[in-house]
Parts: sequence; structure tokens; C-alpha cells
Amino acid sequence: MQLQNDLIIKAATGQQVPRVPVWCMRQAGRVFPEYRAVRKKAGSFVEMVKHPEYCAEVTLQPIDLLAVDAAIIFSDILVVPEAMGLPYDLVEKVGPRFPETIKSIDDVERLRVPEPEQDLGYVLEAIRLTKHALNGRVPLIGFAGAPFTIFCYMVEGHGSKTFSLARKMMYQAPTLAHMLLKKITQSTIAYLKAQIKAGAQLAQVFDSWAGILGPAQYEAFAMPYLHEICNAINEVPVIVFSKGAFYARKSLAQLNCQVIGLDWHMDIAHTRQLVGPEKSLQGNLDPAALYGNFDQIKAETHKMLEAFGGQKHIANLGHGLYPDLKPDNVRCFVDTVKAWQPPQTA
Repeated sequence: MQLQNDLIIKAATGQQVPRVPVWCMRQAGRVFPEYRAVRKKAGSFVEMVKHPEYCAEVTLQPIDLLAVDAAIIFSDILVVPEAMGLPYDLVEKVGPRFPETIKSIDDVERLRVPEPEQDLGYVLEAIRLTKHALNGRVPLIGFAGAPFTIFCYMVEGHGSKTFSLARKMMYQAPTLAHMLLKKITQSTIAYLKAQIKAGAQLAQVFDSWAGILGPAQYEAFAMPYLHEICNAINEVPVIVFSKGAFYARKSLAQLNCQVIGLDWHMDIAHTRQLVGPEKSLQGNLDPAALYGNFDQIKAETHKMLEAFGGQKHIANLGHGLYPDLKPDNVRCFVDTVKAWQPPQTA
């Protein structure tokens, strides 16, 4: 099926585009009352994630409500550890909780590398349903958590400001840490390949907790596994978003991926200088800028777009949409990107 709008794929692969494509991380979420209505029907977040029809419905909502240039499948990065044998629950206003965590080599050996069609079939069915309903309107993005971020949850058991238990393992039991990271990586590659086979046309890898590591630890415990994933996924463009890893931008440029995602702390011109001209960049408006009035949103968006220059850029926020943002403000951001053209040079 031919895409009616392939701007994001062209921008990701460095082709010329008539305008900058735009989507928002967490665009299928709590910002919209339509999402909250589906969530209420589902009963709980985890149940909603496992219901392909609900996932497809909320994945499609921002296409209709915001007219963004890509859909991203509604799911959760923690479906991978669950499929590996470590179930989780999401506690309202608290976050994910794992009743059991990884503490020993025996624990790692008990984990399995999932069979995606069997263990994560509900995500793949959601992708197939969404792809059919999209009917070529825009591309569909699949995603997974980066091995280090998944490792943090599997060792710590919940969200944390420091992930001190996960980092402690890296110092006290590095062999165990690498065993777990390797198994997560194998699972992630199989999962992303299954998403692509089911219909995903791009893949994003979220390293949400990259910023808690220093440069040496990120090189040792995160980068080798990102390399492995990027080398394995060659069917579609890959976006790597390592939040907070400003120190790793030169290393990220060495990954066999097409796009590097920037958070809002990363200076755009400096990043381009560090990564060179080949990679496309994604980002990176501060999500809090969308609390401003329309004039402020337009001004901040223009500033961002001018810094990126109009090509090899996918417009996005520097992180996900905050749940209390007004839908009209998000729409203002999207519309501003779509209307913008780079200044004409004399």
C-alpha cells in the first residue's frame, strides 16, 4: 500500500522534504479526553495495552485530532520484561511495579527470550489493525525500550530518581549485568523485527534513563547493546532517543541508525557539529513550552525549526507530552511546524 504522506521516512533517510514532518512522543495519551474514555473502558493501563482494538483506537486518535505526520503504536516498553518472565503492574500516580526483580545469575537464566508472535502477539495484532485502519495515510512507528532502560526496571523493580540498585549491580556484579543486558538485547531485536514484519515502517528505541549514567558507564553498559540493535534492524529507519545522554552524542553518531533524537537540554547547533552532517535529527522543543500561550508556542517552535534548518529534521518535543497539557496547545505546535518554511536566502 502506497503512503499518502511519507515525509517522516524521507526526512529520516536524509531526502529533501517540502516541509518538516512532525509527531509527538506520547501523542496517544492522557492529553486527550478521547484517550481517557478508552482507558476507562479498558479498566487498567496494563489491560488496555493487551487489548489490540483499544491500542489501535488510541494510536489513531492523534492522526485525526492533531493531523501529525506519523502514528506510533500505543504500547509500553515494559511488555518486553513481562514477556521475558517478569510481570509488572502500573500503579496510578506511582508508576510501574515489578513484584519480582533480578538479583542473581539464576534469575537471569530463568528468563526467556520471547517468541514475539506467541508472547507479544497482542502488540503485533494492534500494529496490523492500526496499519489496516491507517490505509496509507501516514507511516506507523514501532518502538521498544533500550536494553539499559529495561535493565533499570528489571533490577530496581520500579521507577527511581537514581536507580541505585541497577547501578550498584554494574559495579558489584558486572558479569551479571552484562548477562541480563545481552538477554534483553536479544529479546528486543526479535520484538522489533516482529513489529516491522507486522507493519511498522520506522522503529524508535527509547533509552529513557540514559541520563543517570556517566560517560564511561554508558559506553560500557549501554552503547554495545544499542550497536547490536541498530546493526540488526536494517529493514526500516531507526531512531535512537537517549534522554539525558548529552555526553554521548559523538558515540551515538557512530550507531548504524538513521536518526538521533534530542532532548530539550541538547543544543541543536552543537549537536549537529558533534554528530556531523549524515544523521537526521529529531526533536527537541521543551514540552513545558506548550504551557505557554499560542504566540509563545509559535515563537519557541520557530526558534527550534530555524536552529535545525529545515532538512534532515523530524520535529518533535524533547520528551513526551505532559498529561495536563491542553490539546489546543499541542495542536498549535503541530500546525506551526507544518506551516513553517525556512527563510529564503538572497
